Amino acid sequence: KPYQPSGIWKAVGYTSSNTANFTQDSGDALYRRSLYTFWKRTAPPPSLSTFDAPSREECCVRRERTNTPLQALVLLNDVQHVEAARAFAERLLGTDESEEARLARAFRMATSRQATGEEVVILASLLEAQLEVYTQDPAAAKALIEVGDSAPRDGVDASALAAWTVVSSAVLNLHEAITKG
Repeated sequence: KPYQPSGIWKAVGYTSSNTANFTQDSGDALYRRSLYTFWKRTAPPPSLSTFDAPSREECCVRRERTNTPLQALVLLNDVQHVEAARAFAERLLGTDESEEARLARAFRMATSRQATGEEVVILASLLEAQLEVYTQDPAAAKALIEVGDSAPRDGVDASALAAWTVVSSAVLNLHEAITKG
């Protein structure tokens, strides 16, 4: 039972049912694959619906490949995805590499291919701009890295982690990272 909007099942739940109220999981159960998501037939998980998940009323051999602005909003703003980007950023910051090497590693991990020189330059420019933003606004950095139930790793500079979270989110939201290239 991942992150969901509050009251998601109120309109479709029987008051006597044990599923009338959604109760989010915690700990490791919160981070299970979506394959294991509890799915109420009359109110499927919104993020799965946004990505055109089948209704489960009949068998689906192959899902259609889509890419819509609403999907981008989910990928950039949903708690689950922001938290995943932060975890990805923490993983990158945990390496003893140069910024350029980290950016190339992030790109390779998300897309399964080497980044071109131009792509690394674009990501480096984004990182530099975000570092400036979050260095000047530590409260915004703190707010970003505290999204989700998992706590940010201790000892990591909040501004750097926030900047790398934005970069990680950008890489994870590349078309070739979302859909099969």
